[in-house]
Amino acid sequence: MDILQEEITRRSVVVGTGALVVSFSLGRAFAQEPPATPPVSLPGSLDDDRFLDSWIRIDAANSVTVFTGKAELGQGIRTALLQVAAEELEVDPAEIQLVTADTGRTPNEGFTAGSQSMQNSGTAIRNAAAQVRALLLAEAAKRFGVAATELKAENKSVLARDGRSVSYGELVSGQILHVEAQPQSTFKQPGTFRVIGKSLPRVDIPAKVTGQPAYVHDLRLDGMLHARVVRPPSPAAELTEFDGGGVEAMPGVVSVVRDGSFLAVVAEKEFQAVNAMRTLAAAAKWQEQETLPDQVDLPAELQKLEREVGTVAEAGMLSSGGKVFEATYTRPYQIHGSIGPSCAVALMKEDGTLDVWSHTQGVFPDRAAIAEMLAMPEDKVHVVHMEGSGCYGHNGADDAAADAALIATRLPGKPVRVQWMREQEHSWEPYGPAMLVKVSATLDAQGKIASWAYDLWSNTHSTRPGGAGALLAGRHKAQAFQPKPARLSISASGNGDRNANPLYVTPNKRVLWHFLPDMPLRVSALRALGAYANVFAIESTIDELALMAEADPVEFRLRHMEDPRARAVIELAAERFGWNDAQMPRNHGRGFGFARYKNLAAYLAVAMEVEVAPETGRVRVMRAVSAIDSGEVVNPEGIRNQTEGGILQSISWTLYEAVTFDRTRITSTDWSSYPILRFASVPDSIEVHIVERPGEPFLGTGEAAQGPAAAAVANAIRNATGKRFYDLPFTRDRIRDAVGGV
Repeated sequence: MDILQEEITRRSVVVGTGALVVSFSLGRAFAQEPPATPPVSLPGSLDDDRFLDSWIRIDAANSVTVFTGKAELGQGIRTALLQVAAEELEVDPAEIQLVTADTGRTPNEGFTAGSQSMQNSGTAIRNAAAQVRALLLAEAAKRFGVAATELKAENKSVLARDGRSVSYGELVSGQILHVEAQPQSTFKQPGTFRVIGKSLPRVDIPAKVTGQPAYVHDLRLDGMLHARVVRPPSPAAELTEFDGGGVEAMPGVVSVVRDGSFLAVVAEKEFQAVNAMRTLAAAAKWQEQETLPDQVDLPAELQKLEREVGTVAEAGMLSSGGKVFEATYTRPYQIHGSIGPSCAVALMKEDGTLDVWSHTQGVFPDRAAIAEMLAMPEDKVHVVHMEGSGCYGHNGADDAAADAALIATRLPGKPVRVQWMREQEHSWEPYGPAMLVKVSATLDAQGKIASWAYDLWSNTHSTRPGGAGALLAGRHKAQAFQPKPARLSISASGNGDRNANPLYVTPNKRVLWHFLPDMPLRVSALRALGAYANVFAIESTIDELALMAEADPVEFRLRHMEDPRARAVIELAAERFGWNDAQMPRNHGRGFGFARYKNLAAYLAVAMEVEVAPETGRVRVMRAVSAIDSGEVVNPEGIRNQTEGGILQSISWTLYEAVTFDRTRITSTDWSSYPILRFASVPDSIEVHIVERPGEPFLGTGEAAQGPAAAAVANAIRNATGKRFYDLPFTRDRIRDAVGGV
């Protein structure tokens, strides 16, 4: 009998009341003993919601429901979490109902971000499922009068060797499992897995490809009204006057809503709302001013915004002897580029409660922000996650939810749907922040890195959780909320400084974060945060140092790498790519990139071949070969999906994407002024090779590719053209101006 089962059978298991309950502290309640010591830490998100019934419930009808505070964002997390729960519960995944991110039903797991869903929620659910299985076995053993080791769980039942069986539903008598979790669980062994490690079809895909309701955009409620918001023409604009009379008389218009500089129109049908919005926008008058920097001088402007400097890493003493390489790298503002503009639905009910359906990444933080904005108690606001058509970080989802909530309070009893326009999404979503990086590195006589100095200028890369001041509606109200001040905070996972400390062995190094509390444009988390630019800068520098050392770039990386799991993905990617020193065809180049995301999550290496057309400046990635170590593999195809998507998105960022603006307004307001990767430029092949690590912790996958893929593109262009490019993105104009005619 395992430890958990022994522990359970020694405690009171109450069945007669219809609930399966284990009590840990009844004696203390009556004896009035001194306060207990702090509870022991529990794995993953269990530490924040410690009772098993917060995660798993079984009813008398033998139905199994699993709860997660994480949201499906297109990363396939619903499928992976179902697999984890099904494996440990000995249940077919199709037999489980999974409830995601709902402030009225699920645990509070904060944000679905940082590639941590499997690390946090997957770990919690796996432990909870294993402990529920052990608890059910122990209760069945008690009923049958046998040892739990003589029983097995199978297909929502517990079976005895003599043929007797009892369903899970019978064991819990139709009630919940209100049992505090234990810090240790007995998991199934990898060799016995039925669903973990298998590429099960993703449960979120069928509706999306068959046109069924899949997104919050598809939500239709009885009596629903449609609203459109009139956004200011520029970030600092203030509404001075408007004439809503003509708009209110337009067909289908129900209401015009104004609160300070927040202006919206509500109509019975969507296109009526769009027409009314355009008419209202033409009638509105705004006071504008120049508040944005000269885009050409953006790097210098970032340096002027520095307020304090934090030390991210420091070892040894910097040296000046040997060969020196110095460079400055820049990243522009970039957008999330969600294909479907942000959307939300809100309903202010007659009982004074507010329901909001949103594609936010954090239903609980969004609830808190909306409640603050509306001066409502949090328990009166209910936020339910529904998918949005595109995410990649903190886009306009929270803002659209706030728009809908504010408008809905003016029209109680009527569901209000708000959808942004394309130009609003491009102009008003919180951008991925611009960055500046300066590197100075030296090589010793043996061709090894002797000294590494790295300086980055960046903000936190996240305005979450930011309260009402992080919401556009909150900022634009007459009684406006101000954003919370940003603070320098250096942590293991990093944010603006994420991956700024290289994993390579460097005896003497100093990594400094020049902190920018304020940015000229509104910013927040974009996929991978600072890791994208930091890995690009680090890996570009590593390639230049390899050239100085007259070493192969892959061999040079291995020369400075001690982590065996890092070495494994570097070697695997190089092997499967066919990495060698053979001469490439004219205008072709090969490049390599590596990082361990956050220096504590997934390992990823990627090799790429590119073709550069000097006359036009067009860069085309021909093929990409990657290797990834995400810890224990739950759904291999899910890992491949995420890695392929990350590589493609990073190629798009690296070759095409930059927000443009003048001194007053954003100018990249559509797909022509903000181009992204098109199908014609997708690589001919992308390979993802997975390093399997049975029994190892989950490491996450979603953001591992962003930095290495950018570096591989940059290094391949360097190999093809003989020129290093330091400023993202590597547009056709930049490439053509530098190498045209070569």
